[in-house]
Amino acid sequence: MVAIVLIEGAAGLSQAKGLPVDTPMVHDPVMAREGNVWHLYSTGLGLSHFTSSDLKHWQIDTVAVLRNLPQWTHDSVPGFDRHVWAPDILHWHGQWWLTYSCSTFGRNTSAIGLATSPTLAGARWTDRGCVVASHGGRDNWNAIDPNVVIDEHDRPWLVFGSFWDGIQLVPLNDSLHVVDGQQPVTIARRWDLSRRLSHTTSDSVEAGTNAIEAPFIFRHGPYYYLFVSWDYCCQGMKSNYRVAYGRSRNVEGPYLDREGRDMLLGGGTLLFEGDKKELEALGHCAVYADPSGSDKALFICHGYSIPLQGAPVLVLRTLQFSRDGWIAKRSNSKNTGS
Repeated sequence: MVAIVLIEGAAGLSQAKGLPVDTPMVHDPVMAREGNVWHLYSTGLGLSHFTSSDLKHWQIDTVAVLRNLPQWTHDSVPGFDRHVWAPDILHWHGQWWLTYSCSTFGRNTSAIGLATSPTLAGARWTDRGCVVASHGGRDNWNAIDPNVVIDEHDRPWLVFGSFWDGIQLVPLNDSLHVVDGQQPVTIARRWDLSRRLSHTTSDSVEAGTNAIEAPFIFRHGPYYYLFVSWDYCCQGMKSNYRVAYGRSRNVEGPYLDREGRDMLLGGGTLLFEGDKKELEALGHCAVYADPSGSDKALFICHGYSIPLQGAPVLVLRTLQFSRDGWIAKRSNSKNTGS
């Protein structure tokens, strides 16, 4: 049985006004809108939280989202302390669901945690335990980078993964935990495993060379769009992150790119990469319906800023879907201030 405890958070503990930020420096951003306020969450000590009313001017909370992490996170992942990675945020069945990653760099002994709150403004997050965990030497996948997608039948699914055997998908129950007896299934890899190819080696021998991670599934019209990040993040100006995608009429796949290649066999249509002028590289995206039009979507990710010597900054762009359902137009704005 999962012990339900309060995870003290910034909004629930302090009413101090956030600090204004012109250019949010973030890794792995996700976003949600409550009323007229956008809430932005990202990797950080206990997770970072920003708010904005216009997606241009931001304020950052001075206290972590998850101030006191539950003990199970430390017990499940040796070496994990307070640096929480890659959150996801979802409003479903009358409350907000926050998933987050507990791990250490280059290893796949990891866990995805879950917390809930009735609101984002003044949030007080309640621990709901571990959604899924991976263990080095046992699992050929990595339980980080979660994204929860709701299918057309109101059924939740968890897509996640980084390196190892690639992007994983598993069904969830109504409490957003893995359905009993279900195991994650690979839906995307960077490489076609049937071919003998020579690739750039990873910084981690354990992680291997399957350089794909940070999945996000966005449902639009009759399709599910799977966005992933290729190559390497977190190296400042040496990063070569980029975003690719494919689509499927079924949440379970197969996800095919514009040329009909299956993402399970290394397919993927390149969507964004660094322009080498403002951004050296970019990745780890999230996609949301754009309030301004049904044929548009809001795309956010982090990019490594060339003017800021490789610092990770928030990137926001607009996607437009063509009549055939592929992404036809991509704005050139480099960040939320442009």
